[in-house]
Amino acid sequence: MPNRLAAETSPYLQQHAENPVEWHPWGERALGLARELDKPILLSVGYSACHWCHVMAHESFEDPQIAATMNRLYVNIKVDREERPDLDQIYQTAHQMLTQRAGGWPLTMFLTPEQKPFFGGTYFPKSPRYGLPGFGPLLEHVAQVYRGKRAEIDQQNESLLEFMNRTLPAPPGEIALSAAPINATAANLRASFDETHGGLGAAPKFPHPYELSFCLRAAGSIGDNRLRDLVLFTLGKMAMGGIYDQLGGGFCRYSVDQYWLIPHFEKMLYDNGPLLKLYTDAWLISGDPLFARVCEETASWVMREMQSPEGGYYSSLDADSEHEEGKYYVWSRDEVSALISEEEAAVAIPYYGMEQAPNFENHAWNLHVARSLQTVAEQLGREPAECEHLLQSARTKLLAARETRVRPGRDDKILTSWNALMIEGLAHAARAFGRADWLDSARRALDFLHTRMWKGARLLATCKGERAHLNAYVDDHAFLLAAILEMLQAEFRNPDLEFATAIAGTLLEHFEDRRAGGFFFTSHDHEQLILRPKPGHDNATPSGNGIAALALVRLGHLLGEPRYLQAAEATVRLFYSSMVQHPAGFATLCTALAEVLEPTQTVVLRGPRQLLHEWQRALSRLYLPDTLTLALDTAVAAPPGVLDKPAGDAVNAHLCRGVTCLAPFQDLDVLLASVCSRPMIRSG
Repeated sequence: MPNRLAAETSPYLQQHAENPVEWHPWGERALGLARELDKPILLSVGYSACHWCHVMAHESFEDPQIAATMNRLYVNIKVDREERPDLDQIYQTAHQMLTQRAGGWPLTMFLTPEQKPFFGGTYFPKSPRYGLPGFGPLLEHVAQVYRGKRAEIDQQNESLLEFMNRTLPAPPGEIALSAAPINATAANLRASFDETHGGLGAAPKFPHPYELSFCLRAAGSIGDNRLRDLVLFTLGKMAMGGIYDQLGGGFCRYSVDQYWLIPHFEKMLYDNGPLLKLYTDAWLISGDPLFARVCEETASWVMREMQSPEGGYYSSLDADSEHEEGKYYVWSRDEVSALISEEEAAVAIPYYGMEQAPNFENHAWNLHVARSLQTVAEQLGREPAECEHLLQSARTKLLAARETRVRPGRDDKILTSWNALMIEGLAHAARAFGRADWLDSARRALDFLHTRMWKGARLLATCKGERAHLNAYVDDHAFLLAAILEMLQAEFRNPDLEFATAIAGTLLEHFEDRRAGGFFFTSHDHEQLILRPKPGHDNATPSGNGIAALALVRLGHLLGEPRYLQAAEATVRLFYSSMVQHPAGFATLCTALAEVLEPTQTVVLRGPRQLLHEWQRALSRLYLPDTLTLALDTAVAAPPGVLDKPAGDAVNAHLCRGVTCLAPFQDLDVLLASVCSRPMIRSG
């Protein structure tokens, strides 16, 4: 039976198309074959930028003997967790319950033909090591268990599924919403900050953009300047660390150490969009030029390396090149010295930490900011501006030389949810910094999603080349709705608002649990799986339920639409008790709760285009996390009735807080004072 992955849209699946393993994509053909042959399913879940996925592939899936065992004993299914997060969620949960250990990738699960898991793990080596069994003998043993202990497996499956279903949130009783979860989450996160090196928790350290964004916002609402300072401190440490690409811009997925020094070198779109938005907010609050530089370089990286000619953003860059993790990014001192002048080296070598001992394998350095430019200038007896010029010259040369190396693999599929996160981040940064080129990039991506991923009033999840497919998930809809709201603030267009209301309608029609509240991860007409999750936790990406509630409450107040407001409040109520009991994992839902308790401010500016710009720029330079601002010039054709505010030769500003609207403002300073009167950090 042939390997059936060559025609798939996932580069990860295509990477395995030449394996001697008879891989199938997930689908009825493979599931039906397992039932017909009464063979267990070996389910392997990973993604293209995953280092240990590559290791297991090279060791086992490319080995003819291992492959022969897999083909003889199992129906083998390969899944890209980025295209099928529904399957990944289900079987990561099952793995955690079966093994009592955290999951990860590659995920290796053994299922009955009815898709029910009975054994699993993550990475298994070809030969026994790391306290793990060799994969070949394990395959034989699991198959023997399946044949010899079916009754025990059936009993275990029944208990497992019952327990998995109990993890779903129960319908809420009568509860009074309060700010208690917000305060508890802020206290929990503050206690987990590393006050020496920044970040949340110990190594490995992840950026946690949603938790940090929550802390930045909560710091103002609860009057905790120390919490704000911890966020800004963390962002500074990350920006100077090796987790940030000091030459090319953009952040890697996480740091393996507590110092932000050595990353796992894969770069993910889903991190960099939210981080771009977060660093923009940090700059609005602090005015720190370091944060502005991070925004500039990250936006440049996205447009240079991650945007397709058609407009959509690619998914990720691999950690490996030439089968070595980080090889593309690290340097020897001899390489650097040969590429730059002595004057440039006098600045760059100490600045990037290359006077210290090598910090990576094979006597190499991963660049980080070891000394400030001011310190380097003082040690050299030079002016800081001169050192800045020399450093920039060295950086340009090093980046150009790095461009000639063998590049890491790029996963060039286009995911709706991840594109939405980048569109939101880039549009937010464009609005704050006044960058038309960044806004144009975000516009091209949004237009791509609208044209290619919105078919027959339904959204699709993934696209590569000419093929867009797979039912979109709640994350796709929620993140896209939030992205469109950000785009509307940067540049109002009627078709975007119409698209937003269509996405909101699809969310309510196809995902909402009208009985208990909240949104299922999959649509009502999705294929039937062994579990239908309704997740509220933030993970690597934010909670789809949290973003859906936040976006709906904002759109509801903007348009005066009760259905959106009711769905948002029902979502918050569903997860409220979980937020109270477990204040560590619900930062996004806590943000939604904050705007349910104290409704979103909406500002609608109406007036001639030439006068609107000054008002819009003034508002865009403030940190206003609780405010939605639209600028509609009088030339905009027929905006929706609720937005068709009176306008004349001057700018009229209409400010509403929930259902309470103030008299129109015609003085910019008076408007700014009113908008900033809430207890929230506005600017630094």
